[in-house]
Amino acid sequence: MLNMTWEFKLEPTPEQVTEIDRILEVCRNVWNFALRERKDWLNSRKSPVNACSIVAEYIPPADAPFPGYHVQAKRLTAAKSEYPELQTVNAQALQQVLRALDRAFEDRKSRGCGFPRFKQRGRMRSFVFPQMLKNCISKEGIKLPQLGFIRVRWSREIPELFQVKQARIVRKASGYFVLLSLEADINIPAAMPHGDPVGIDVGLEYFLSTSDGEQVKRPRFFNDLHRELRSLQRRLRNKQKGSANWLKLQRKIGRVHQRIADTRKDWHFKLAHHLCDQAGMVFVEDLDFRIMAKGMLGKHTLDAGLGQFTNQILPWVCFKRNVYYGKVDAHGTSQECPDCGAEVKKDLSVRVHHCPECGSTKPRDIAAAQVICTRGQRGIENACGVEVTGAEVTQSSQLAVKQELFGATQRISSHTVRLVG
Repeated sequence: MLNMTWEFKLEPTPEQVTEIDRILEVCRNVWNFALRERKDWLNSRKSPVNACSIVAEYIPPADAPFPGYHVQAKRLTAAKSEYPELQTVNAQALQQVLRALDRAFEDRKSRGCGFPRFKQRGRMRSFVFPQMLKNCISKEGIKLPQLGFIRVRWSREIPELFQVKQARIVRKASGYFVLLSLEADINIPAAMPHGDPVGIDVGLEYFLSTSDGEQVKRPRFFNDLHRELRSLQRRLRNKQKGSANWLKLQRKIGRVHQRIADTRKDWHFKLAHHLCDQAGMVFVEDLDFRIMAKGMLGKHTLDAGLGQFTNQILPWVCFKRNVYYGKVDAHGTSQECPDCGAEVKKDLSVRVHHCPECGSTKPRDIAAAQVICTRGQRGIENACGVEVTGAEVTQSSQLAVKQELFGATQRISSHTVRLVG
């Protein structure tokens, strides 16, 4: 089963724009009410029994169950008789809001994400229609529940093998878009190791350095438009909040931010295709870029989009181009000599690798990329049961490498991708 998500620009009428904004506002109210209900339940269970608040507050009954998705879905159905505006929105779209909130709570434990937050007016950007009709697509546009027929700019043709499973309506600074989830009943095998290997070391001085000696300078996506953005934000401070001129400047600022994000994403895709043109195997470090984003260089890390490129765009392009993609242990890649394997300690300020054992001298980032490439090849050889000269591999480490290799292959083959249409 192959799943993809394609994005297309909508051309709604003024009446449809008003209806989309109204649906987003109702979804925002449902999100905030459901989140408030969960927070009240959690706060009542963790406070002392003999504690009493200075102000009056709502305390759920002691035997009340946790308001999970199924509990809140039943209460949402019952609330439609009391709040008629809930009946004017597609029922499945409101249920998807509760599912999104439930996933946000699950991500706190599984992915270490923060606590879900309330959404202010205008902060709800999208809603989902989880079921679509078979013949909802035409040459001029798409037929959506409750919204009717909407014109679409078809930037690409949807293949005949794919069916539209769901549609997400997104409001951006440049207009309204639809994300179509496509599904095809075909199985595409994951790329097997073949061809020339390339190791990639990402950073901030150079966006990436390859084991072949290529170094790509990091573009300053944010800095290129920083002057324009700063001017607009300075003018925004002098406007009355909520006025027509204030809203106009807000939309202009949003368009600048979207232009930065679109430019970054386009450059990432072109760079990923450039790498796949040269190699049959691509290896990168297994890094947690969230830690880097919290440091003093966090602004530059987020501007470069290292996580988006390494964890999202590059794996998808490799899968599409039949290039093997793998991650290696990031520990000590810059402290190891790629030629003799000796440990060479050096600070971050030292940008040239010089090995006292074998005399190898090369740029630090290229040496780290060569170490990444060697580790990736060694992991593949160990997983396939091939002996590596000069490497001691125990049975437990071989099993761990096999499990890691199988898990990486499964993640690529079952990955649901989002492309820009």
